[in-house]
Amino acid sequence: MTVKRILFIRPGETDWNRAGKQQGVVAAPLNALGKKQADKLATFIRVLGDVTMYASTTRRAAETAQIIAERLGSQPIMDDRLRERSVGHWQGLTVAEIKEWYTDEYAALQSVGDTYRIPDGESRADVRARMSAAIDDILKSGTSETVIVISHTTAIKMVLRALIPTIEAQMDDLTNTSVTTVARDGEDSAWRLIALDDVSHLEGMETQSVVELEDRR
Repeated sequence: MTVKRILFIRPGETDWNRAGKQQGVVAAPLNALGKKQADKLATFIRVLGDVTMYASTTRRAAETAQIIAERLGSQPIMDDRLRERSVGHWQGLTVAEIKEWYTDEYAALQSVGDTYRIPDGESRADVRARMSAAIDDILKSGTSETVIVISHTTAIKMVLRALIPTIEAQMDDLTNTSVTTVARDGEDSAWRLIALDDVSHLEGMETQSVVELEDRR
């Protein structure tokens, strides 16, 4: 079966999101609002019919996936490659703190771009490579026409750039439990963007975007 639609979903909110801290791969759980966001998302996902769900093994993603799985009646397929960018010794810091305490490293992030590897962490190019490999395997699996991928802001952005090279100008920050949907007509067709950062399922519930480590050249 050919996969024709992918829904990329960011996990619900954590206290680290609320504080503006870089989470990376830390095992931060969903907070009370994050669980409510995931529950709203589960109601939306349930009406999609036959889907296969894949999720990052990071705790916030796994908890979001489990809340959805309870509604779908099927368990997610967990994959380490769908985890967020490892931010090394910047983990737990705000962007303002990184700029102040690691001035030279942050300047390198800005000047080098995708290939800059955070000390003890990853580059965006590293993330793109593992995310692309994971999506290739998902596409080959052919379990259903629609798949859900619960991942993270940088990871989702990197794989979107791989699938749709022209998407960069359209991308902005992604919010908690946002749904970004891409589709294609068939295996040999190009991917196209259907919805970006869609949070209509939250029906006005509070959500926020991540303070991301972006190359702003």
